[in-house]
Amino acid sequence: MGSIDIEGLASQLSVSDYKTVEALLAQLDKFLTLRTYLSGYELGLSEKNTWATLLKNKVASGIIRKGGFPNVTRWFNYIEAAHPEIKEEVNKEAKAKRAAGGPQGANYDIGLKDTENGVVTRFPPEPSGYLHIGHAKAAYLNNYFAHEAFKGKLIVRFDDTNPSREKQEYEDSIVLDLESLGIKPDRVTHTSDYFQELYELGEQMIREGKAYADDTDPEVQKEDRKNRRPSSRRDRPPEESLAAFKEMKEGTEFGRKHCIRARITFDSNNGAMRDPVMYRFPNFGDKEPQPHHRTGWTWQIYPTYDFACPLVDSIEGVTHALRTTEYADRIEQYHWFIEALNLRKVNLWEYARLNFIRTFLSKRKLTKVVDTKRVDGWDDPRMPTIRGILRRGLTPAALHDFMLKQGPSRNVVTMDWTTLWAVNKKMLDPVVPRHVAIYKKDIVAATIAGGPETPYSEEKPKHVKNAALGTKSVTFGNKVYLNQADVATFKPDEEITLMGWGNAIVRQLNKSESAVTDAQLELHLEGDFKTTEKKVTWLAVEGSKLVEAELWEFSHLLTKDTLEKDDELDDFLAPVTSSMAEALCDANLAGLKENDFLQLERIGYFRVDKPVGQGPQGRAVLFKIPTGGKE
Repeated sequence: MGSIDIEGLASQLSVSDYKTVEALLAQLDKFLTLRTYLSGYELGLSEKNTWATLLKNKVASGIIRKGGFPNVTRWFNYIEAAHPEIKEEVNKEAKAKRAAGGPQGANYDIGLKDTENGVVTRFPPEPSGYLHIGHAKAAYLNNYFAHEAFKGKLIVRFDDTNPSREKQEYEDSIVLDLESLGIKPDRVTHTSDYFQELYELGEQMIREGKAYADDTDPEVQKEDRKNRRPSSRRDRPPEESLAAFKEMKEGTEFGRKHCIRARITFDSNNGAMRDPVMYRFPNFGDKEPQPHHRTGWTWQIYPTYDFACPLVDSIEGVTHALRTTEYADRIEQYHWFIEALNLRKVNLWEYARLNFIRTFLSKRKLTKVVDTKRVDGWDDPRMPTIRGILRRGLTPAALHDFMLKQGPSRNVVTMDWTTLWAVNKKMLDPVVPRHVAIYKKDIVAATIAGGPETPYSEEKPKHVKNAALGTKSVTFGNKVYLNQADVATFKPDEEITLMGWGNAIVRQLNKSESAVTDAQLELHLEGDFKTTEKKVTWLAVEGSKLVEAELWEFSHLLTKDTLEKDDELDDFLAPVTSSMAEALCDANLAGLKENDFLQLERIGYFRVDKPVGQGPQGRAVLFKIPTGGKE
């Protein structure tokens, strides 16, 4: 690659699609193989723009943090170190955006109409599964416009119009998950609250010639709509359709042959306008019919989402309905239903759904991995459900911050998880206590000459930069446990640093084959820790009751960044997605509770899943939290 269009590259790198950004970075990496600057021998305006674009692009910065393109990473870090003024300019720009209103990094100036008379939004989940990270964006956006931007109201409405898939279990979980995210609706309603009213509105449409009962074979209906042909039942007299609608409600054999369709335009260029179905019987497949989890057997037929949603939005007083762009072709239909019944108008805004690499959000696929025991349940930390990601260690505050920074944009993006976990790490790092753990596998006992003959304890800060976290008890003694991985790198007479204590000199290493079995060190507290290459964690063997713990680490369920339409899920499920190591931890860990966060020095950040005494054989169970870098 002999030359590069820097202006064009900066423009292209502003996109958020993972594959596109990755391909562009690959080009840039090749170009930078033997170069310090993109053009010439000094920093130019175009290069500043390219660097700033990469910094602001969450997908690109996430890839760079992982070090997948070494030349780009080298160049990016050099520009940041050599030209700090660029980052200052970017930060000033972000600060100006915050002052103008709206979360940093997102454009919320979308021109919502008719806000002067109040704003009411709604979040309408279907209780057919657990909330996942895709739902989080919808929930946070609706909450933002209702409670933060306009001081209005938020309705959480359960779209419970399909008893073949819905359960009270799912509804209860959604309520709890929204609480976990800090979202407090002003009202919680159900589409089923309006079943009688919707039925009467359906009757009104039939009487006015705006809907009809159709008993055409479903496959014939499908072909007619595809080929823009009118149904043979389209001009059925309203009296016949009303009678069929009544029999549908009663669940008679004659009624079960029918559905109710809106009489809009059979030959429209917009497929959503080709006489869509308004009422139908639920499809239970091979399963026995089930009662509705709220209304029982009262209703045999149920309104479709396309029919019920705009009408209930209008009836409940929703002023602004936020929907994902996949519903864009239904905008015309949405307004048609409201106008056909002369109901109050509702403003619509479409935003892009959020996708993540190596993640599937299909309820069918998520249900499959749960049912086949590929995971331990809907709250398994490998699942992209709200419960799963919170259990893995994501904080609601980080999720809130991340989602609002995505904003209500219509650009479809596929994000890298590293970006989200990096936000989480920034929030955890200043406020979580530090602890020490030594892996039990190949643990090495070391004797320290000059160490205290009788173990003693001292109070030390839980976080050297945050005194508000309090202190912890650290035990010192002349016998300590070390990690085999550390000791294996020691050299005779080398000076090392025992973190939180001081320096020591390696006097003897006893080996068995390739492993070190024990070591002798000599305490050298007058030594300077700045001069040592190796800083190691340790635990006193005696003087305190060490805590046993399981340290769990998880990886992606998928081996492929994005599943294509025809891909079989089983072909791309990773065979191994979790690992566990047993460890000894300092005694202070015994005071931690479920859901507490901590950092194990030189190992990583963790969430307490099971406190001491509640895990297998009384061990604590800790889940490692990704940090957005190389894991």
